[in-house]
Amino acid sequence: MKRRNFLSLSAGAAAATGLAACGKSGPSDSSGGGGTAGADAASYWFLSGPPGEPIRQGAVDRFNKANPDNQVKVTTFQNDAYKDKLKTALGAGQAPTIIWGWGGGGLKSYVEAGQVDDLTDWFGQNAAVKDRLFKSSFGPATIDGKIYAMPAETVQPIVMLYNKEAFEKVGVQNPPQTWAEVMDLVPKFNAKGIAPFSLAGQSRWTNMMWLEFLFDRIGGPEVFGNVFNGQKDAWNNPASIESLTKIQELIKANGFIKGFASIAADTNADQALLYRGKAAMMLHGSWSYGIIQAEGGNFIKDGKLGYFNFPAVDGGKGDPSNTVGNAGQYLSIYSKASDKQKETAKKFFQSLLDDTEQEGWIKTGGVPIVQGSNAKLASSPDKDFLNFIYDVASKAKNFGQSWDQALSPTAAETLLDNIAKLFQLSISPQKFADNMNQVIGK
Repeated sequence: MKRRNFLSLSAGAAAATGLAACGKSGPSDSSGGGGTAGADAASYWFLSGPPGEPIRQGAVDRFNKANPDNQVKVTTFQNDAYKDKLKTALGAGQAPTIIWGWGGGGLKSYVEAGQVDDLTDWFGQNAAVKDRLFKSSFGPATIDGKIYAMPAETVQPIVMLYNKEAFEKVGVQNPPQTWAEVMDLVPKFNAKGIAPFSLAGQSRWTNMMWLEFLFDRIGGPEVFGNVFNGQKDAWNNPASIESLTKIQELIKANGFIKGFASIAADTNADQALLYRGKAAMMLHGSWSYGIIQAEGGNFIKDGKLGYFNFPAVDGGKGDPSNTVGNAGQYLSIYSKASDKQKETAKKFFQSLLDDTEQEGWIKTGGVPIVQGSNAKLASSPDKDFLNFIYDVASKAKNFGQSWDQALSPTAAETLLDNIAKLFQLSISPQKFADNMNQVIGK
């Protein structure tokens, strides 16, 4: 399963077990809720398939039932079909009123084309709507200091997972808290025939997660922020070069599983290496919990899975509470929608993430982006992990978006290509920076 499909789903057992049955072909229309979806209805496109589709549809149904004069009409699409359909509709001036997306680079392209409305003033007038959500969820919704999307649904940070049995074999009880401790552990695990870290390097975005954290821990979020903002030669930042150097030092020290460049994330082989004790640790999305729970036998049930936030780097400027990943999903309002449709969309935004919707996401193993939603996690069998995810997301001073989502498709592909070369040690840190500087702003 590709990460972008995962990003449309929630972490947890239900998510993992639902993947095989995910989606149906072609678009599907539904208004729901008993209202009349006439010409003034606000159209809303989102992804089909469990676990997200029934929860999103439920939110629409409740809204339509409570607001007979403001109706929302739903059309659902499979992941890849959705992207193509939305791109075509935007180009033709026929996009839906409510645009579901991932924020960041995609949203920025809509903003630059004048295709979505600025919601900054609306959030200022509706502070209660904004204040109940994780502050970090507004990062990917904000372009040049203005808010262009409503954060929604769940949070999926990237976290460190570890095998407690592997740690016992090397006589270490606690996971590393600093980069120096990480490097100290590498030879200890290798001496016991255990790979320090599992990595599905063939997929490239898995390698990217390491750089996202190192850049943040060493130089703070502004290092990649300068890249995102198009600053000339931003990849030449000293913190950038130091981060690229450190990851190559870890590779040269045999920090990753042998043959990692041929392991694909789609197979879930990286998670299997962790729960089978072949690797001690793994940096991955919170959705990995559901995969391990579904495929790892009693590994979680027997208390063998541990987890922690990415370690600090000694002398680094970045706050260790910072995280990266998927800070939420995002709903924008199409600029060419009618005034009535825009009114309905904003009213619908105010209804999102009610108690029923939050409980729906929690049952799938997701953590809603609502302040205090942890109070609802107590009844979940996965409450320990979910509370950890809640703390990581809600306490993060900065929640960085995945780079390949933040950048344009052109820059993102160049990034992934150069990350693969960096991890193969076929290019130097400076060559990486030089190559990436060529696509800044493209």
